[in-house]
Amino acid sequence: MSPDVDLTLLKPGRSALRDRLLRLDYRLFEVAAERNWPFAEPVLPRLSRSAIHGVLWVATAAAVAASRTPRARRAAARGLASLALASLTINTLGKRSVRRPRPLLDPVPVARQLKRQPITTSFPSGHAASAAAFATGVALESPGWGAVVAPVAFSVAMSRVYTGVHFPSDVLAGAALGAGAAFAVRALVPTRAQTGPPPRPRAKAPALPDGEGLVVVANRASGSADRVRALHDELPGAELVECEPDEVKAELEKAALRAQALGVCGGDGTVNAAAATALRHGLPLAVLPGGTLNHFAYDLSVEDGRGLARAVREGAAVRVDVGRFRSGDRQGIFLNTLSLGVYPELVRERERWASRIGSWPAEVLAAVRVLRTDRHPLKVELRGETHPLWLLFVGNCHYRRMGLAPGRRTDLADGQLDVRVVHGGRHPALRLLSAALAGPPTRSPAPAEARVSRLSLTGIAAGTPLAYDGEVVDVTGGMTVEKLPEALTVYRPLP
Repeated sequence: MSPDVDLTLLKPGRSALRDRLLRLDYRLFEVAAERNWPFAEPVLPRLSRSAIHGVLWVATAAAVAASRTPRARRAAARGLASLALASLTINTLGKRSVRRPRPLLDPVPVARQLKRQPITTSFPSGHAASAAAFATGVALESPGWGAVVAPVAFSVAMSRVYTGVHFPSDVLAGAALGAGAAFAVRALVPTRAQTGPPPRPRAKAPALPDGEGLVVVANRASGSADRVRALHDELPGAELVECEPDEVKAELEKAALRAQALGVCGGDGTVNAAAATALRHGLPLAVLPGGTLNHFAYDLSVEDGRGLARAVREGAAVRVDVGRFRSGDRQGIFLNTLSLGVYPELVRERERWASRIGSWPAEVLAAVRVLRTDRHPLKVELRGETHPLWLLFVGNCHYRRMGLAPGRRTDLADGQLDVRVVHGGRHPALRLLSAALAGPPTRSPAPAEARVSRLSLTGIAAGTPLAYDGEVVDVTGGMTVEKLPEALTVYRPLP
């Protein structure tokens, strides 16, 4: 028997299988200590030290998020959340439930040993748990970034055996616990792939292997030149047209006359104009995220040029609903939302502060700032009765999360208008703040909601602002909002 075996663990009565496993664990530790690991000495001890208190993983998350893609930011956040849960579990349950002593350092070369030895119990390895939790969390949201992080996580876990502070079974148990923490976080907060729109109803669209036949109109003001070039690298046969904001509609019309498929890159207003053009000409639409929020593209699971290019090459497409409104001689469509009342101002204020303090606090602050001045509620007639409203929100399909601002949709062809209102009356600030604080209106006494396929309003005062997909127009008199079910064909990557 190895002289390093802890004899207190080999008491009479313990199962023979467990004794054999313990002996194997100690033997593997000795083999690792005796083995020459090429290039490991200058790397693994430093990695082991850098991962103390999660410093390495916080820095890695910052580097991943710095790529500025939504998926990378979500992957970084999910990795840190998984790490936090794993660390909490290790420190509150793991280390206290199995009080296994650390390995003896006799067989470990002095050059490998850490200058400051850990004083906690050996089982399980907290470093391995944190590494596995972070890497698994990142991979669940973004397999590409997960492949980048995985070798670093594996090296950190192996460094604990290399430096002699853990047995191999400590590392394996820690890694299993860390991966489990990542899956637990996913169960609480599903990944975008889990909550993405259902891949139906499927639609026929031209498969363009190198992009030939696709004409993409890009709004220069959106600042998305890098994304457009990346798409062209993926689809070299596609035609790219960059133009100024006031030229977008004209260029879209020209493009529609020579295209098999119409592409667009820009903000909500640009995408809205492209959708209207695609509807008139019966063309499939390819949407490349290029604005600030990109609600429609992200709800389609299109996050970058690579995903969109794959869909175009394969001819992968779905049909989605479109909302349409009419008021007097004015009409238009919307892909995301339409709103009356103070909602447009609330959205502008919320977006101004969201990047600094977070979305939910920004909703509350926006309500406070917008309602500091004296205001009167919007009055509309619905079913013959006059209703005072502070805001009216109409979403194209059901939004899963709602405070005072829309969240995201998982089904873009549900045939419904998502109608949310905050009724008028006394104490408007209290009503709007309660809506912002309560989150989903179904739990708030102030807002009301309904799912309908058509909405009619009358008695709208002249000059009332109407906001839809980033555009603002004035309406008066009556207004009708309705659905165009499955009217638009759009490219969407297959799951």
